[in-house]
Amino acid sequence: MIEAVMFWNEPNNLSHWDFHLDPEWKTFSAMVKEAAVAVSSINPAPLRVLGGISPIDPNFITNLKDQGVLDYMDVIAVHGFPLDWNHWSIHEWPEKIKEIERVTDLPVWVSEAGVSSFGAEEVQEFGLQKTAELLIGKVERIHWYSLYDLPKAWPATTRHREAEGSAYYRHFYMGLIKEDGIPKISFRRFADFTPELGICQWFHFEDHRLGDAVKQMKKLGIKHLRTGISWADSTRPNAEKWFDRQMKALEDFDLTVTFCFTPESEGIAPHHTSPPKRVEGFAEFCAKMVKRYTK
Repeated sequence: MIEAVMFWNEPNNLSHWDFHLDPEWKTFSAMVKEAAVAVSSINPAPLRVLGGISPIDPNFITNLKDQGVLDYMDVIAVHGFPLDWNHWSIHEWPEKIKEIERVTDLPVWVSEAGVSSFGAEEVQEFGLQKTAELLIGKVERIHWYSLYDLPKAWPATTRHREAEGSAYYRHFYMGLIKEDGIPKISFRRFADFTPELGICQWFHFEDHRLGDAVKQMKKLGIKHLRTGISWADSTRPNAEKWFDRQMKALEDFDLTVTFCFTPESEGIAPHHTSPPKRVEGFAEFCAKMVKRYTK
């Protein structure tokens, strides 16, 4: 069941939105408002969520509020990785939530919170336990990132290896399950925090892990799942066949479905982070997916 539709992912992060082409996020704001109206006209039931911001920046939210975006939203989502990428302590999670609550009356969700096992699995275990302790009961939704490690043969397309150094490689160790299918220490602990703790798992186009993911998530008692349907993937051959397969497999979970990434043919620049040439294009895609996958 789709309980929420999220518009974009980390829009204030250059890895996901090329704000050099949209320095004041005016195109982004227009695009999200257009998409929110289009989705609600098809089905007003799913919550409308502003794509999880990273970094957690109240000034960014205020900017979008001034442009009228928040009038079309039901939820603000944030992402945090204090043990890997952010310059704040994991103990600051409650204050980070309050920073956003001070500039909006909308509820705040944590749509990605995670810790890599890059240095040691025990560090991830600590991070999981502390994150759950600090956030459960404080926000309505928490999605842990992620179920699987990213396979090393796959590029982390939203990261920058040359610029990030070792921080780039942490991206490959965020899962509860290793690439070879072996569960980590945190996998065994995760069920202690479900169903209050959900999961965020992105599936690549025709991802071979989909069937196993469903089994593993049900084993853990996960109820809330955040995933994505890529606008960029919609131009691939057999795209709808893959989308149908993915959504059918995940139908037993309460889904937050993220729509993001620009097809090369639709972008101002030929890249998935580019603002679109037509904001209506993204709205049309969102409306089409909501019509196809909601009742």
